[in-house]
Amino acid sequence: MKKLIVVIPAFNEEASLGTVIGKVPRSFNPQLTVEVLVVDDGSTDRTVEVAERAGADHILSFSRNRGLGAAVREGLKEAYRLAADLAVMIDADDEYPAEHIPRVVVPILTDAADYVLASRFRRRVRGMKLYRRLGNYFFTALQSVLLRTWITDGQTGFRAFSRSVLRDMDILHDYNYAQVMTMNIVRQGYRLAEIDIPYKVRETGQSFITFRYLLHVFPAIWREWRRKDIKKSTGNPETKLRPSD
Repeated sequence: MKKLIVVIPAFNEEASLGTVIGKVPRSFNPQLTVEVLVVDDGSTDRTVEVAERAGADHILSFSRNRGLGAAVREGLKEAYRLAADLAVMIDADDEYPAEHIPRVVVPILTDAADYVLASRFRRRVRGMKLYRRLGNYFFTALQSVLLRTWITDGQTGFRAFSRSVLRDMDILHDYNYAQVMTMNIVRQGYRLAEIDIPYKVRETGQSFITFRYLLHVFPAIWREWRRKDIKKSTGNPETKLRPSD
């Protein structure tokens, strides 16, 4: 029996977190046990209480707000420590369809990939603000150029990871994770796949993605790209990138 842990980073997401947890499929594969880990990034609202009532199996709380990058990094490392054979990370704002987790983990369960991006842009996206859409396109194109592989959604908040990726991946900074995570994982030689998903814009809370976001992201990408300590993975000898399903 394998263990899948769904990691949900959350900062003041009391309005939507319970809905996301409730949508996580628990029994879609008889060979998998599914657990939910909520990472409370120093929330000041009822996020922890909502997580407990909604049935989260594990809650990791920070005493202060450390940033999305830190929440994702520590959540995935905690999933590894909890003996996850694979993990899914999904945002707490209910923009991404947790009910599609069974599709997103297929490439890992079938050993077709080590790391999966759930892509919004393989389908038509409605309602996304123009600056966010253009930012997604730009940073995804930048990752594609740097990594020399085609990616359609490098900013997605819905991803899946094999156990070896959980062990080896590294996020350098605390502000955000999206671009540097993929660069770090792929440069180690892990196999990437994309799965299309439907998407809806956030209906509660407030996104932290603003024009100021650019001031943090560019230095993070440069720092990751300049790293000299990237080593080829030992968890899987196959390093060829797989095409999307």
